[in-house]
Amino acid sequence: MTNGIRFQSIGALSVVAIIALILLLILLIPLMFLGLIGAAFTRLGFSWLSALAVVLLILLGSAINIPLYTIKRDMVRMSGRASMGDSFPSWPREDVWDTVISVNLGGAIIPVCIAFYVLYAAYPMITSSLALPLVIGILGVSLITYVSTRALPGVGLQVPLLIPALTALLIGLAFGGNIGISASVTAMVSGILGVLIGGNLAQLGKIKDLDIPTVSLGGSGTFGAVLFCCILPALIA
Repeated sequence: MTNGIRFQSIGALSVVAIIALILLLILLIPLMFLGLIGAAFTRLGFSWLSALAVVLLILLGSAINIPLYTIKRDMVRMSGRASMGDSFPSWPREDVWDTVISVNLGGAIIPVCIAFYVLYAAYPMITSSLALPLVIGILGVSLITYVSTRALPGVGLQVPLLIPALTALLIGLAFGGNIGISASVTAMVSGILGVLIGGNLAQLGKIKDLDIPTVSLGGSGTFGAVLFCCILPALIA
């Protein structure tokens, strides 16, 4: 005891137990997350194994971008103000002149395939027509996503994380019936397609002014929103 403060040493076993507990939590949290998503996908007709495989493919595929084409810029930007009276002209700034447009495997290709597969698999179980709810849902999510997406110079396109998925859920519940397979399919298809249309495709005209070397459809800035559009609708199936 020093100056009224009492110190107590911790044995080596206690330290090892604390470290083991922390490592266990680090491992269990992702597994619980994957289990929750897997359970949600099983309600849409996936087997447990295929549901986990789909989730893992989405997560792993988020690191793969497939180049589509290149946007070339014709504009030259100067680093300073140039006028007729300047003694020294401004030199061109080091800008990004070409922007490569890519499509992300885990954030675009696989989710779109999932959306159409779910629509195909669930169609025999749905009594009412989904044509009108899907049209309203895709247009509604696309519009909300387009308005709320930010085009940041030097960063890229930033789609809100939860707004598109919550919009898709509300539209699914309102036009696809109560909680069930119909509302879930409407929300999932509307959410996935709406995010990619409103948050990426409709924003392509702004890309040439962002000074970024690459833009990935469904990639960075969009992947999280697409993932939530896969997960949240599956929970109400």
